[in-house]
Amino acid sequence: MRMNWRGVARTDAILLKYLITLCYSEHMRRWAWSVVLAAALVGAAHAQLQRMLPANGKLGEVVGRQPFPLVQINSKILRLAPGGLILDQHNRSIVHGALPPEAQVLFVEDPNGNVTRIYLLRPDELERIQRAR
Repeated sequence: MRMNWRGVARTDAILLKYLITLCYSEHMRRWAWSVVLAAALVGAAHAQLQRMLPANGKLGEVVGRQPFPLVQINSKILRLAPGGLILDQHNRSIVHGALPPEAQVLFVEDPNGNVTRIYLLRPDELERIQRAR
């Protein structure tokens, strides 16, 4: 048997290195499976979430484009309130210029008649709202 500079036999060092690798690889394998399982559960839970839409919202259709603070919903031209939000089908905030020329929306007005929130609706949300009313 050949000895290295520390006085440990070469075969013992190789065996020790193999055992350490084996221990860590099992730990890493368990950790990797835990991460995969967690990602699968989070993905499945996210897919089942429904967007919370306001109960006091009014159903309408955005028609045409208007200059910035104005929005035409159905046949009425309304003003977007200061700080008003426009949310797309994935609940992301968009700017007034990105508003599509024609879309089904749910909008909320403040007491002054200004539009505070506009929700662009997905087909399933539109169907759900129409069934509820």
